[in-house]
Amino acid sequence: MRVHKLTFAALAVAASLSLTACQNDKDGTARRERSTGSSSSSSAGGSGSGSSDQDSGKDSAGKSSGGKSSGGQGTAAGTGSNGNGKVAKCRTDELEITAKDDTIDGDPDGTVAVQMTNRGGRDCAISGYAGVDLKTSAGSLSAKRTGEPADPTVLKDGASTAFGINYPINTSGGSGVRVTGLLVTPPDETKTVTLDWPGAGTLPVTESPDSPVKVGPIGSAGQGG
Repeated sequence: MRVHKLTFAALAVAASLSLTACQNDKDGTARRERSTGSSSSSSAGGSGSGSSDQDSGKDSAGKSSGGKSSGGQGTAAGTGSNGNGKVAKCRTDELEITAKDDTIDGDPDGTVAVQMTNRGGRDCAISGYAGVDLKTSAGSLSAKRTGEPADPTVLKDGASTAFGINYPINTSGGSGVRVTGLLVTPPDETKTVTLDWPGAGTLPVTESPDSPVKVGPIGSAGQGG
């Protein structure tokens, strides 16, 4: 009987241990499943959060980029820049254009200096050659470019630049060709300004097909050729 009791007791203990082990296995499996589910959820949340962060980053970048663009446009509005950040060209209506005799005694040719002052309330870009025509008793006479290089210039609001017009002085003793006016068209513009001619009253008569009047690039006042 003692042996049977011990055997039953041993079986009971073994069964108890077996149930405990099974329970532990189930709990472990459940914990692993919960852990796996939690990890998957966390991973999914991380990806969503990363996407959200990226979206936020994009929004942030968009706002930042927009801010810079807005600032750039603000600067452009203040300085006359266009949407590409480049300073917009000077327009005829923004320029105050005047002309004066700039001939130096002893020079073989006469010189007229044409000054352009920026009155547009913004900075503007100007470069190249202005169109120059003289109104004469024989018709319109276009000035010929000297061919000098023309450097780009940013004309600050209120600032001035100038170019020179050179022409032959009439020493023939004859009446010559009478000059009655000066037409100036700023570079890259089509609107022309009419000015009084401040130089000598006449040009010598010439049979040459080439214009005797020369115009220098913007910034070359008194150095027309």
